[in-house]
Amino acid sequence: MQDKIIIAGPCAAESEEQLMATANAIRSSYDGPLIFRAGVWKPRTNPNTFQGIGEQALEWLQRIQQSMNIAVATEVATASHVVQAIQMGIDYLWIGARTSANPIQVQALTDTIAQELKKNPTHRIKGIMIKNPMHQDAALWLGNIERMEHLGIPIWAVHRGCGHLPAWEMAYTLHQSRPDIPLLIDPSHMSGDKESIAPLLTNAWALQYDGAMIETHIHPQDALSDAKQQLSPDELKTLLSIPIPTTKDHELLWLRSAIDEVDNQLWDLIEHRMSIANQIGMHKRKQSLAIVQQERFQHILNKRLIWAKNHQVSDKLVQIVMHAIHDESINVQER
Repeated sequence: MQDKIIIAGPCAAESEEQLMATANAIRSSYDGPLIFRAGVWKPRTNPNTFQGIGEQALEWLQRIQQSMNIAVATEVATASHVVQAIQMGIDYLWIGARTSANPIQVQALTDTIAQELKKNPTHRIKGIMIKNPMHQDAALWLGNIERMEHLGIPIWAVHRGCGHLPAWEMAYTLHQSRPDIPLLIDPSHMSGDKESIAPLLTNAWALQYDGAMIETHIHPQDALSDAKQQLSPDELKTLLSIPIPTTKDHELLWLRSAIDEVDNQLWDLIEHRMSIANQIGMHKRKQSLAIVQQERFQHILNKRLIWAKNHQVSDKLVQIVMHAIHDESINVQER
């Protein structure tokens, strides 16, 4: 694990005591190269949830940096965040998924970093981590990297997935385009559930990812944000002790990971379709309508056959899949 970049710490800085206790526990359980992370400003969806401590928490990160000799990182989303973080000597900045979705905002942050470093040449930033956008857009992710790499600061790509889906294909596209950019995984946000972190990390190690950003809290159950996906320091220690798999054909593993994810989505959609079919069945019974309506099915089938011709999918596959789905839909409606 010594050759991997490990970034660990709580989703959010909640108090100085919480940060110090978490940092001490992580340092005690992992003796490899470490960057301690904590969100200071939290871009939460619901304004009534915890929004972060703000500038005061930068002082706590600075104390950890100086007293424990650990590099520290925090997320920035505005010009003001950048200025405050740089002035407080924060080692690493990261661009979150919400910010990464807006290229104008990323460019504004880039310009602010350049201006701040020019104004204060003694300030240093050791690296910038750029998470993928909220939606699957490898081109936008790559564009953000290209915007910021002109700063002359090391850039790392952080793969955090989209909507609790890994989006392996997006990461593969980025990695193929820029194999020179270190690629890290954020299994905490990718899963939204700490029970899923280990298999995601194991797969990332097999794909030769360069490191991981893992949310870790001294008392995860009491966390003010992302409680379900944060590990305790002991759980982090166990996670980082998992042997790194050896795989010869990495390209095949990338493609299989993408296939597995698509399959999961297919079956989720089929489940959703069957739940709608169940509602249709209840409606038909209330209205005394026939369960089987052949004209409707033929209309759907014809539409899919036209689609198949335009997308290089065989008529045979469409016939098999649509008849199977229709038969199961009838079974669901008749229950």
